[in-house]
Formats: sequence, C-alpha cells, structure tokens
Amino acid sequence: MADQLIIFDTTLRDGEQSPGASMTKDEKLRIARQLERLKVDVIEAGFAASSNGDFEAVQLIANTIKDSTICSLSRANDRDIARAAEALKGAHRARIHTFIATSALHMEKKLRMTPDQVLEQAKQSVRFARNLCGDIEFSPEDGYRSDVDFLCRVIETVIAEGATTINVPDTVGYAIPELYGNFIKTLRERVPNSDKAIWSVHCHNDLGMAVANSLAGVKIGGARQVECTINGLGERAGNCALEEIVMAVKTRRDYFNLDLNIDAQHILAASRMVSQTTGFVVQPNKAVVGANAFAHASGIHQDGVLKARDTYEIMRAEDVGWTANKIVLGKLSGRNAFKQRLQELGVSLESEADNNAAFARFKELADRKSEIFDEDILALVNDEHTAGEKDQFGFVSLSQHSETGERPHATVVFTVSGKEVTGESDGNGPVDASLKAIESHARSGAEMVLYSVNAISGSTESQGEVTVRLQNSGRVVNGVGADPDIVVASAKAYLSALNKLHSKADRVAAQG
Repeated sequence: MADQLIIFDTTLRDGEQSPGASMTKDEKLRIARQLERLKVDVIEAGFAASSNGDFEAVQLIANTIKDSTICSLSRANDRDIARAAEALKGAHRARIHTFIATSALHMEKKLRMTPDQVLEQAKQSVRFARNLCGDIEFSPEDGYRSDVDFLCRVIETVIAEGATTINVPDTVGYAIPELYGNFIKTLRERVPNSDKAIWSVHCHNDLGMAVANSLAGVKIGGARQVECTINGLGERAGNCALEEIVMAVKTRRDYFNLDLNIDAQHILAASRMVSQTTGFVVQPNKAVVGANAFAHASGIHQDGVLKARDTYEIMRAEDVGWTANKIVLGKLSGRNAFKQRLQELGVSLESEADNNAAFARFKELADRKSEIFDEDILALVNDEHTAGEKDQFGFVSLSQHSETGERPHATVVFTVSGKEVTGESDGNGPVDASLKAIESHARSGAEMVLYSVNAISGSTESQGEVTVRLQNSGRVVNGVGADPDIVVASAKAYLSALNKLHSKADRVAAQG
C-alpha cells in the first residue's frame, strides 16, 4: 500500500522573500484560494510576527480557507509563537512552524548562542507552542550543515516536547541528492523517537538541485512531506518547485510508490497567478509550466508525437492545465461566460460589484483586441484587484509623442491620495519620458533596478505585461502593469511599485 506524500506550499512565506515579490493581503488570499483548489495539504500563509500586514494576511487566510491546513512561521520565542497562534485562531486546521538555527556557523555568528542554549530554547519553544496548537512543526535552520550528533539531540528533544513534523532544511542549497537523502535517513535511524513525527524536507536551489535533493530526501531518507513553492519562487535561486515535485511523483509512481492529494489540473492556473501577481516571469523552457514545456520543434519529435504522443511526451499537457484551445472569449461573450471562465481559472472575486467591474474591463479590452486569452483575463483581474485597493497613486491617462530625430515627450495624469495631478517630461524614449513625468510629481527618489516587458500572448495584438522593480532605503518592490499599449502598461507598473514603496510594510527576515 502506497504512503501519502504531504505537499507543504510556502509560496506565500518563503516565496515572498524574493526581493520585490512581497504581496498584498488580498493578493495572498487569491493565491491561497488557488492553492486550496489545487488541494495543497499545508499552506504556509506567512510569518505572523514579522509585521502587522503579515499577521492580517495569515489571519484572513486562516479564516477563509477550509480544505488545507494553514501554517504560520515563528522564530523560537514566546512572542512569535503567541502571535502565530493568535493569527491562526479561526483556522479549520492550524499549524505553528517554529525554527532556530543549529549549525555551528549560524549559532556562533548569527545567534551568538552556545549549543546548550539553542537546545534549551528549541525545547521551551516547542513546549510553549504545543500548549497553543496541536500541530507543531520544528525546523533546525541550516540543518544540513549542522553537526549530526547535536542535531539528533535537538530533534529527539523537540519530538519529546510534542513536535509532530520535523523539517530538515538545506537552507543555503549546499546539498547533493545522494548525500542529502542519506543524511535524512541517518537522522531517522539515530533519533530514538523518530517514528513519532512526520519527516519533511525543505531545499533551496542554489546549485540547481532543490527538486532532486527533495526527492532524494523522500526516496532515500523516508521523508513524507516536501516544502515547495509555485514556480520555484524564492530568495536567491529559489526553492524546490511544487509543479516539478508533484509531476515527478505522479509520472514515476512506479519508482516512488506514493499517493498525492494534489489536483494537478490546477497547476498551470496557479503558476500563472503567482507569476502575474509577483511579476516573476516563468522562463519558456521551465519544466511543466513553461510555454515550451509541451512544444516540439524537431521534425523527428513532431513525427513521433503525431504517431503516438508517448513517444516524446511522458505526461499529458492537459493533466497540468494546458488546453488545446486557449482562445476563450471575445467582444460578443456575455457576463455568464466571463464568470464561468473566471471560475475555471481559479479566480474568485469578492462581490458582485467586483465581478461587474472586471466584466466592464473585459468588454473594454475586447473592443481593443479581437481575441481574449486566459492570460489576458488573469491580467485584467489582477489589475482590477490592484485598482480596487486604497492606493496612494492611481493611473488616469497618458499621452505621448515621439518621432525619429525628436526627443519624446509624455504627459501623464494620475491620482495622488485621490487627487488628480499632471506630470510632463521629455525622455530618451516614450517609456522613459512617461516614467519621468510620474516621478516629477511623485519624487520618490527610488532607483529602478529592473524593467521587464513580457508579451502575455503570442501576437502583436497581445497585451504587454511590464514589471518594474524599484529600490529605496534598502527596500525592494515589484510593480506589475498590463495593457495593449506598452507605454501605458509601463506607467501602471511604475505606479504599482510606488504604491508598494509607500505602504512601508516593514518585515522581519525569516528562515531561508
């Protein structure tokens, strides 16, 4: 009989630690709903003690999501744990995930604590958490680079105090699959009460082996939970990718012999939602969710696929959410067809007023381009959510003039605290002029560290999606804007980034 593999998604916590990937409360809830639709077992909704915004996001998700366990991260101290428990009060199923570093390097340089002090703090923290919640996960940060004897002592102690899941992170992506798998196996064999907890793996992708390491931890080490993120989102080189873990286990069930709760048909919708919310574009050759993942250019490959799909395809595109017909709606489509397509894409709007506003934007877009793709719908709904928030800055209109041999000029009308202002500027190009026109009034002083344009679908008529990353006083934020006019999309993205800078939602750094 096959074992169950638990999928623990940390897109909303560890994924959000990517520079510029921070999300609003409403954006987090939308993604959490999609993760619930995907049937993710555990959703790590955030780090409740890190900021009021994160607390509110965890609380909102805990009060809304019913089919997944909702988890909050906390450092190994009473204040963090109590804050996590408070945020999780309304959860149908709640988990507190507490951590403390156990490697010699981290204990000496970061914590400035002795091993005995770390052991005692881990023990007391799990004991405190266990009195507040029945489901406790413990992570020894930088566990893979920790001394095995000391790590065994810590793990044995926290299991005795009531930890129900033991997660062993490769925090810096240093592991090699065979070595990591055997490391987990050694710990499970040497910890006397190891059978009293579920073992989990959490791998970073610094050497490009996060998925391989995680699978080795499962197959060799006997772990039965994998911590991962949609699209492998995460700081530095990212985390283990949920879609790759899920499809590896499903496709090679002959090898892993594991069951999953995941409904894989919703993988692509989750991938698109996370990409369009954060502005982190999925590379075309990305496994499972990349635009080329099921494309065949070679004549030999095409011939084989036409004769029998399994000659070159080890999984079906439709099993992860790809469809042969991506064109779904046009200018003659009605309200019910639009609402139905939103449901199929996993988008749930808060109220009838939100549905009406999104439909109005859809109709406006349909007048401007003849074919509406799934990506277009997600972009306009994302735009609608952003526009609906109480933002400091809002886009109104833009005009610009450029011709060969003349310096481009732009005029942008936008709102500041609800009041319309007009900015004008020349620039090296129409985009540069437009953004300088905004900055002439905003005066943010921010440095632009990334400007990226992505065509949402594959024609010149498609919407352009622009990502702008700004940095100011140590804070890095992303803004995303979409419009058939790339200059307008750029202005929207810049204003979106300014809104995030203006929010000043300071956060405490968490475990990697």
